[in-house]
Amino acid sequence: MRKIDATIAQLKRPASEAAANSYSPYSHFPVGVAVVSESGEIYRGCNVENASFGLTQCAERAALASAIAAGVTPGKLTALVIYTPGKTAHTPCGACRQVMHELMSTDSLVVSCCDGKETKAWTRDEYLPDPFVPDSLLK
Repeated sequence: MRKIDATIAQLKRPASEAAANSYSPYSHFPVGVAVVSESGEIYRGCNVENASFGLTQCAERAALASAIAAGVTPGKLTALVIYTPGKTAHTPCGACRQVMHELMSTDSLVVSCCDGKETKAWTRDEYLPDPFVPDSLLK
């Protein structure tokens, strides 16, 4: 089984379940995410919107924050699946890409899936080829 297929098999259901908990009264665009650590623990997140749109929390960052809050060390998250209902797999936003880059492992895989057959997948270098990294703060 390809790595992408195995990742979807492991994480699509918990991501879909997280999407069912989305609070998205403004966009009507529920998103769920499941991220897995090296130890196999799965953490979930969903988007939580706010009338002050800038305060909206994306599902990717919610799942990553959940993992970190549970004690997962940055760099120990190996795969992340984004699920959106419908027939289109969607890409993560730029803010989420930056946070994923800092918290996911260097060989991590990010996959987007939906109810249809479409999937999209990226390595860390593909979803953010020129990241702002902690060393940038020291220059």
